[in-house]
Amino acid sequence: MSNAVGRASLQQTTTLDTVQRNGGGAGGDDANRGHLNQAFELTDVESASKQRPGADGGKSTHLQHDEPGGGGGHGIDSDHPTSYLETMMHIFKGNVGPGLYAMGQAFLNGGIIAAPILTLLLGIICVHSQHLLLICAKRMKAKLPNSSQLPDFAETVELCFIHGPVRFRRWARAMRLSVNVFICVTQLGFCTVYFGFISNNLKHIHDFYGIHLDVRLHMLIILVPILLPSMIRNLKYLAWCMTLANACMILGICITAYYAVQDLPSISERHYFSSWRQLPLYFGTAIFAFEGIALVLPLHNAMRNPDDFGRPLGVLNVGMAAVTLIFASLGFLGYLKWGDDVKSSLTLNLPKEEILAQSVKVMVSLGILLGYALQFFIAIQIMLPSVLRRVRWGKSYPVLVELCFRTAMVLVTFAIAESVLNVGALISLIGALCSTALALVFPPVLQLILGMAESECQPALSNANRIGWFVWTKNLMILVLALFIFVTGTVESLDEIRHLH
Repeated sequence: MSNAVGRASLQQTTTLDTVQRNGGGAGGDDANRGHLNQAFELTDVESASKQRPGADGGKSTHLQHDEPGGGGGHGIDSDHPTSYLETMMHIFKGNVGPGLYAMGQAFLNGGIIAAPILTLLLGIICVHSQHLLLICAKRMKAKLPNSSQLPDFAETVELCFIHGPVRFRRWARAMRLSVNVFICVTQLGFCTVYFGFISNNLKHIHDFYGIHLDVRLHMLIILVPILLPSMIRNLKYLAWCMTLANACMILGICITAYYAVQDLPSISERHYFSSWRQLPLYFGTAIFAFEGIALVLPLHNAMRNPDDFGRPLGVLNVGMAAVTLIFASLGFLGYLKWGDDVKSSLTLNLPKEEILAQSVKVMVSLGILLGYALQFFIAIQIMLPSVLRRVRWGKSYPVLVELCFRTAMVLVTFAIAESVLNVGALISLIGALCSTALALVFPPVLQLILGMAESECQPALSNANRIGWFVWTKNLMILVLALFIFVTGTVESLDEIRHLH
């Protein structure tokens, strides 16, 4: 923020009357919208603040974005409003990936009785946090009378800090940056996991037919097939990838469940609770699986009837309930069926010699490969504006610079995957480091900050309207859980990675 904005914040006279944003999401037809999106700004924006006299004679902050964009789509095309069912499919697509197939190993680290209970509780907490984010975004939109849509995740965080208590307002810009950094690291982390997931499944198939290659060589083989869809600059051309990926994932889930329910042993043969040392690995993997919080606001904005998103039987509650049930069911069946031998992907436990099982590995690998482009697209949309500003040829040859940057980032995820072969530990590490912050830290913090701001600005606020002890207790418990997952999950995951090497 500029010094002027800082002074206005200290005087408690800051109100954000309007944010100027040019229309268009990530998938628009305009050439610039393919690679410039101010809502995804990752570094300092030199646009940012001016003051003008408010209607009451005071000062108000006017954030003006100079670059085009601002849809905040995170890979969701808002040019074509979505129905209830279509948005439900986006919820499914945003949460179902390698994390689902790793839930068998998560249940190994949790226990056959403890893990289902913890998964349901974690699902409830994640959905509650998503509702908190949605509520905070709606309150910030009310302060932006010229905005037709909710701000995106990073914008919501920045605006909440701007309108929060005086002592926190100086952190607004840094918090926006933090959210975008966590989203980028998370999305690129997903991409890294995808390399390991696909190569391990292909290796199982090749090994059965006597083609014994190192898993690193399999990663090199799939590098070009992954790289090509990642060069697509317009989201609408990725639509066929998403549709085919969804079909592959749904078929893969059904066939994997079919194998898992065959000749199930007794629950008594499994650990009811694993150990306190393994529990952080469970939490890291499980929170990684609930990976869709960054899509909540874009999905809401993209709906034909946005009110259908957050209501009691709306898309968010129904969709996430179904996702949580799938996670708990497949994780339970996977651990019950294969016990201590359950792999980092349930597909690796399927019989090598059966054609149906091999087809599952191919379908799921294809679905994950096509999903790479979408996860990659989100991170690129955030980082690219800064790259184009700082590279010498960014303005003269933006398309060439973008393609080179996309290639470089694919190679970065490839290099990390080549050096970290423990897919299960890598999933847990990304979940503990980044997914925890996005899903469990920012939403409750935003609610507390806005509640404190109301009490600070209105000292005579009635007790009924003040933020109560229940909200404080509930949010602090979520933050304590997040801290536990962050610290212990990171330590245990790194230890697992070191142990493998």
